[in-house]
Amino acid sequence: MHSLTALHLARMQFAFTVGFHIVFPAFSIGLAAYLAVLEGLWLKTGRAVYLDLFKYWLRAFSIVFAMGVVSGLVMSYEFGTNWSQFSQKAGPILGPMLAYEVMTAFFLEAGFLGVMMFGLNRVGRGLHFAATCMVSIGTLISMSWILASNSWMQTPRGYVIDAATGRFLPDNWWQIVFNPSFPYRLVHMALAAFLCVAFVVGGVGAWHLLKARRQGHQPTDAVRTMFSMAMWMAAIVAPIQILAGDTQGLNTLKYQPAKIAAMEGDWVSESRAPELLFGIPDMKNETTHYKIGIPWVGSLILTHSLNGKVPGLKDYPKDQRAPSFIVFFSFRIMVAIGMLMALVGFFSLFLRWRGTFYTNKLLHRAALIMTPAGFVALLCGWITTEVGRQPFTVYGLLRTADSVSPISVPNMATSMTAFVIVYFIVFTAGLAILLRGFAEEPHQGQRGPDEHHPHRAAGLTQASHQPDMAE
Repeated sequence: MHSLTALHLARMQFAFTVGFHIVFPAFSIGLAAYLAVLEGLWLKTGRAVYLDLFKYWLRAFSIVFAMGVVSGLVMSYEFGTNWSQFSQKAGPILGPMLAYEVMTAFFLEAGFLGVMMFGLNRVGRGLHFAATCMVSIGTLISMSWILASNSWMQTPRGYVIDAATGRFLPDNWWQIVFNPSFPYRLVHMALAAFLCVAFVVGGVGAWHLLKARRQGHQPTDAVRTMFSMAMWMAAIVAPIQILAGDTQGLNTLKYQPAKIAAMEGDWVSESRAPELLFGIPDMKNETTHYKIGIPWVGSLILTHSLNGKVPGLKDYPKDQRAPSFIVFFSFRIMVAIGMLMALVGFFSLFLRWRGTFYTNKLLHRAALIMTPAGFVALLCGWITTEVGRQPFTVYGLLRTADSVSPISVPNMATSMTAFVIVYFIVFTAGLAILLRGFAEEPHQGQRGPDEHHPHRAAGLTQASHQPDMAE
């Protein structure tokens, strides 16, 4: 067994921190949009149930948003400490884009977050709704800049390389931002965020529906409403996500064929390629063991033609191949979960037609089990994307081994251990608070974050409560 190097530890540390981080922004993006929809429905219909749900999920948003910010700041430091060579060479491209993200999106979110969180009783309804929309738009803009940066690393365009320093210098910002994979990855990620929230909301609703049945009372209107909204979201968005994933697959085949070969576990390029449902890719012996596949379907899915040619890993030098074992399984887990999501959505439509939507235990149990499904699919998709890009940080141009900092193994191991300990303490506490909040049933007259709590101006002076304009 090879001993761990600083490069191995740097990659493990970044994978660990980004794995924690990506969950929270995705949850924030979907939840902010959900809050904007709830408040908009409340203003349009006047039904108090939408306001109750808004207040119920606003608490969760505050915790998730905070954990997302904290975990994201850590990654910024890692670029300087562990990946200084990458930062030096790709900094002229990625630095401005990350700065634009802060100036446009983060400031927008931070500027209106306080009004959204605590202003329901202090500003007009229209202004408060505008603040909620601004926070939601801010999360989407933030996601766009981050994905533009990451997509440039996948499909770099619009740059020149300085011959003296090897640095990537911007030549055409339009091509840099709107690089070939950006639009497809943006849509795929946005839909993934909405599905994450749909299944969390659906899971919480299903839990309270099952609990009400077990205790022999009727579920509240708020529980029924949020479960219904979540299942509508699953039924509509999950099939769209499958189509979006298909278009991204076509884009990846065009611009990153080596990644497709690793995802499919194919070693020899061929037409009428099968779609492997199972197999164990063996990088050392250049084969995939125990293959179970469907003839021709691989070509049909990847090229939309039975005679389409699918690339194989042997088309590329050994030192340019991504580890097929990891991306082969992460990709299939993601796809399988996506199919299950669509199946749950279609099943919910069938039960609505049958008139048993709120009484069918099978649907409620399935929705409860599927609560974390969106996050698992999201992480598997991210692993497929990032590991499939290896052995490059900037695809085809800058190797990961040439991107790491000249740092010792003990120092890297120490920071890795510290991150693991702190992350598990902080995020376990955050998860416990979220679960405790979800255990309470949303009800009529739901309290928001500002209800019956003192507030302070400048951190010192307690402000008096204002009359509740919302009630």
